[in-house]
Amino acid sequence: MDKKRKKRPGDRRDGRRLRTLDPYNEMAPYIMKQKSESSNYFSDSIDIAAIENYLREKRRQGYRGIGFLHLFAAAYIRVISQYPAVNRFVSGQRIFARNNIEFVMTVKKGMRITASETSIKVIFDARDTVIDVFNKLSAAINKVKDDGDATDTDDVARIFMKMPRLILKFAVFFFTKLDYFGKMPKALLKASPFHGTIVITDLGSIGLPAIYHHLYNFGNIPVFIALGTKRKEYELKSDGKVELRKYIDYKFVADERVVDGFYFSQAFKLLKSVLKNPETLEVPPVTIVEDVE
Repeated sequence: MDKKRKKRPGDRRDGRRLRTLDPYNEMAPYIMKQKSESSNYFSDSIDIAAIENYLREKRRQGYRGIGFLHLFAAAYIRVISQYPAVNRFVSGQRIFARNNIEFVMTVKKGMRITASETSIKVIFDARDTVIDVFNKLSAAINKVKDDGDATDTDDVARIFMKMPRLILKFAVFFFTKLDYFGKMPKALLKASPFHGTIVITDLGSIGLPAIYHHLYNFGNIPVFIALGTKRKEYELKSDGKVELRKYIDYKFVADERVVDGFYFSQAFKLLKSVLKNPETLEVPPVTIVEDVE
C-alpha cells in the first residue's frame, strides 16, 4: 500500500499475486476450492466503558453520529496497517495481496420495512485515522440515504435483471470465469459488492445480536464481520463485589486460506488492544507494514 508496484504477469486489477508463499499455503486453494468449505468462525466481545466515554467526548467536539461502527472500522484498518496479510484474497486458486483497503457495507435507505437496500464500497488508506473513517463512511452512507440516489451496484443489478433468466445465468457463469482468470472488467469490480477487503454489518443499529454471516463463493471477499447490540452483564470482582459492565459482541467468518491461524490470532489481539485504547486511532500509524512479495 506504500509503494507503487509495477504490474507483473499473473497480477490482477485489484491485487498482486504473492509468489514467495510456502508450498503448503499455495496448495490450500486447490484442496479447499470454495470459501464455503474454508470458513473459520470466531467470536469475541469488548468492554465498551472506555469506548462510550470516548464517543461521548467526540460528539461533544462536533462529530455528531460517530459510533462504534466507525471506531471498529478504524481499528480494523489499523490492524491491516500492521498485519497486511488479513487483506489478502484467493481468486483463481491463487493468493493475492489486495491493492487497496475496500470496505463493503449494506445500507438500508430508511428505517422502515418498505425502504430499499443497497451496498456501498468505501476505499480507505492504511494511514486513515478514526476521524478520516468517520468522514468517509458518513459521506458514503448519507449519499445513498435518499431513495433517489442509485449506487453503481444498483445500476449494474438493474441492467442484469432486465435479462431473461437463461441469459442472466450464462452472464453470471461468464463473469465468474473472467474473475477466475483475473479479467473481470474494471467497472464491474468497482460496482461488485462481492469484491473487497471485508463486509461489515452493524446489526446493533437495528437492535439485533451479532450473527455468523456466510462468505460468498462468488467474488473474493475473505472476511465478514457482524457487530451486535450492546448488552449488560453482572460480574463478580475479586473483592466479592458485583459490578455491572457493558459489552458489544462481534463475530467473524474468515477464509482460512489467506493466512494461518497464528497470524489471525495476533491480528485479533491488536484489534482488541486498539479498541480498548480508542484515542490511539486519532493519529496515523508510525509505520506501515508491507505484505510479502
